Amino acid sequence: MAHPPRDLTEISFAVRFFTLRTEFVSSWPEERRGMFLTLQDVEAGLRATGYIADSIATTTVYLAARLQKPLLLEGPAGSGKTQLAYAVADAAGTTVERLQCYEGINEEKAIGKFDEPLQRLCVELKTKSSGVDWESLQTELHSQQFFSAGSLLRALQCEKPCVLLIDELDKVDHAFEALLLELLSVWQLSIPKLGTIKAKSIPFVVLTSNEERRIGDPLRRRSFYLRVEHPTAEREAEIVALRTPDSSHEFHAGMAGLAKALRGWSLEKPPSVSEILDLAQALKVLGAERVTAEMRDVLLPLLAKTEADRRKLLLRDGFASLVYDAQQYSADTLRGSVA
Repeated sequence: MAHPPRDLTEISFAVRFFTLRTEFVSSWPEERRGMFLTLQDVEAGLRATGYIADSIATTTVYLAARLQKPLLLEGPAGSGKTQLAYAVADAAGTTVERLQCYEGINEEKAIGKFDEPLQRLCVELKTKSSGVDWESLQTELHSQQFFSAGSLLRALQCEKPCVLLIDELDKVDHAFEALLLELLSVWQLSIPKLGTIKAKSIPFVVLTSNEERRIGDPLRRRSFYLRVEHPTAEREAEIVALRTPDSSHEFHAGMAGLAKALRGWSLEKPPSVSEILDLAQALKVLGAERVTAEMRDVLLPLLAKTEADRRKLLLRDGFASLVYDAQQYSADTLRGSVA
């Protein structure tokens, strides 16, 4: 063992956090410890929102909710990670507090900051009266009434558990990840001058990553992990069917086949599930039941989102070849649904 003192310190730190978390959570009444009472609640709730999830995903969501564990969703952009967080919130009848991550995000954006103009106004008003108690005034200025809460703090202050969505965490660095550890370990935030704010309810935390950067091990250890890929053609057909229930099975399979074909073309920006749903709605508006090679120019603005992708689809026989591939996948999907 190269560094035994450091190893012992880390073990002691982890044990302390586990003890604090256990004591904190176990003191709460049952109704404040989770969002779903049964696995069937999750399955039925997600389907009612229009989110089609497999048994592994629904079981993981249920366990994460019951055990107050963050859920780390990792996979390609547009595969439905963010939508899962909103679907969980809808299924549980609660709200979403969303922290959209970006390069350079800081603690003020995530946790909040003191409202300095309001503090100055308070000081001005107080100093107009005689006998100002400066010590009391300083305490008042550093209270929550002068603090503008960010997404993380608002999630802890919800009376009823909400869904805390920390979206695209791979866009930030490890230093920002570190500030999440206290929140996800003991459900509290230590804020300079304001003090330690404990959770009124434990949020259902969803972390998403498009894998632009590897998420650090400390967050991975604290989370349940789900790999989220683009749906299979069969599942995507089912998703399209929920949004266009008045269309035929052939139409639903056609949209799923086209999605599979587009994603197999190594496009710079392969279509997300939501973009396929937009395309399905557009076809209904146009009165079309399927995509044909002759529709290339009309549909190109919906299918190609970069110049490189547009040129690729404009290649001679390129779009016709794409439509042919889509028809083959659609036929496979229809055969699978019949079987």
